[in-house]
Amino acid sequence: MTEAPSSQGRVLAVVLAAGEGTRMKSSLPKVLHKVAGRSMLGHVLASVRDSVASAAAVVIGPNHEDVAREAARGFPGATIHVQADRKGTAHAVLQAETVLDEGLAAVVVLFADTPLVRPETVAKLRDAVAAGAGVAVLAFRAADPAGYGRVLTGPDGVRAIREHKDATADERRVTLCNAGLMALDGRHALAILKGIGSANAQGEFYLTDAVEAARARGLSVTVVEAPEAEVMGINDRVQLAQAEALMQARLRETAMREGATFIDPASVFLSHDTVLGRDVVVEPQVFFGPGVTVGDRAVIHAHCHIEGAAIAADAHVGPFARLRPGATLGEGVKVGNFVEIKNAAVAAGAKISHLSYIGDAEVGREANIGAGTITCNYDGYFKHLTVIGANAFIGSNSSLVAPVTIAAGAYVGSGSVVTRDVPAGSLALARAPQVVKEGWAERFNSMMKARKAARAKL
Repeated sequence: MTEAPSSQGRVLAVVLAAGEGTRMKSSLPKVLHKVAGRSMLGHVLASVRDSVASAAAVVIGPNHEDVAREAARGFPGATIHVQADRKGTAHAVLQAETVLDEGLAAVVVLFADTPLVRPETVAKLRDAVAAGAGVAVLAFRAADPAGYGRVLTGPDGVRAIREHKDATADERRVTLCNAGLMALDGRHALAILKGIGSANAQGEFYLTDAVEAARARGLSVTVVEAPEAEVMGINDRVQLAQAEALMQARLRETAMREGATFIDPASVFLSHDTVLGRDVVVEPQVFFGPGVTVGDRAVIHAHCHIEGAAIAADAHVGPFARLRPGATLGEGVKVGNFVEIKNAAVAAGAKISHLSYIGDAEVGREANIGAGTITCNYDGYFKHLTVIGANAFIGSNSSLVAPVTIAAGAYVGSGSVVTRDVPAGSLALARAPQVVKEGWAERFNSMMKARKAARAKL
């Protein structure tokens, strides 16, 4: 028996992302469709990056530069290999032949359309090879095994992977099914792949035949099991929605176990990178897009949409608030109903209680923004900054035309359109003087009623 490779050696992840995904009926390559705000390919690369992989090779289809760019984002330094001719999964792995050197401890093969696979599962595949297996096959116990390849085992490990159509009646009763993922001893990976026999009737070389190729070289083949839901592949939008539901359930459970409270968990949607602090409370119907952090004891009230935002401890947001990318809220900030904030820093203790838009702005500590206030930040060509100083008070229904600064402690009278800087401690009034015309309403109503009666006679 050959000596087992070190579990500390270099591990290469080969991710197959060359499928067209025609059943998605989309101009977007299948593996770029998102689950919890991250592409399927991104999820798989994160799993290998967060587990055992020292390097990654991503096999893509021709003219899929967008997939290559996503691979570079998901695993910096990943090598890209193009499978020009679709000749099966084993043929796809061999497109990365230039990086399949014998100095590898293990080669882990994954599919970019299985986004739910966990880092721990990838590590188990590597560990099985480190323990002496030439090949480790990932399998699951299927509730309904019809259509799946069966993993056939014996006293000496995995004997074969049999496709459903080729299985005997006894073999079809086996519920241990092939998940597609596997790990190979890095010292023998290239020989195993090249040892896969002749192509099938469709001219394709299947990765499942690596079992037979390894056994022919006297190498053992073992099996690693994972839950069925974790290894589901996505081929259409129905399965994409199913994967989203499974991922959301996983993310919600993790958040709650880490100390967040969800009043109605099923109505809260998280991104793959949402970070919620201890004792955060999230009310129903809240959507978190990518790039959100929420500090301890913050409360996110119902019906909020938040993305690319940082919310500090003890802040209150909503209900019906929208935080767009670049919104940062300091400790104890209160953002109320029908408030939208974009690319704005709101310092500790400030209040924006309702019906306001604050974009491209700096809001100082303890400032108060009255209802209906907007920062007029866009002139049709460029965005401009509004600065509101500490303890400033902005009266309701005010328009702050950027670039403009309302200095610390200044007041802006309700209904003002502010176009020039306001010094500290000053009061700015920018509205026409009120004019009162006694008796005007009575005269107007009498005139209009007479006019309406005259028209009715025509």
